[in-house]
Amino acid sequence: MNAAAPSPLAAFRMRHGLRVRWAEVDPQNIVFNGHYLTWFDIGITEYWRAIGLPYPDGIAGTGGDLFAVRSVINYHASAHFDEVLEIAVRAAKLGNSSMTFEMGIFRDGERLVSGEMVYVNADPASRTAHPLPDKLRRAIDAWEAGTDRG
Repeated sequence: MNAAAPSPLAAFRMRHGLRVRWAEVDPQNIVFNGHYLTWFDIGITEYWRAIGLPYPDGIAGTGGDLFAVRSVINYHASAHFDEVLEIAVRAAKLGNSSMTFEMGIFRDGERLVSGEMVYVNADPASRTAHPLPDKLRRAIDAWEAGTDRG
């Protein structure tokens, strides 16, 4: 994702709306930069729900858990108090044990923030990587292809 331009809003099937709260605005009268990562996390949570595997119950019994190992945020424009935004998420790459998600925060179709998050499926006790569960891979593939039953 880093080499190519971030995707436009239309490239994302999963979108989740939110309104900027007063507590999220800093003394510059713009959203404090750290809140965007929190919003990425909200987007990932909604993605699991959208594909029919809400976390953590959706992967229960697989012997693994998902660990965030990388987050990248690129700031393009600022959001302000009371604006309505869309968090957009799409699975950009599925590896053997890892998943890379492309993220975006948009206002009226304008990309304010782009980024990526990488998660690894691992044994919770040893924190060693394990292959992605088949049911997770199938659900993501179906969602991104638009062939899911949802």
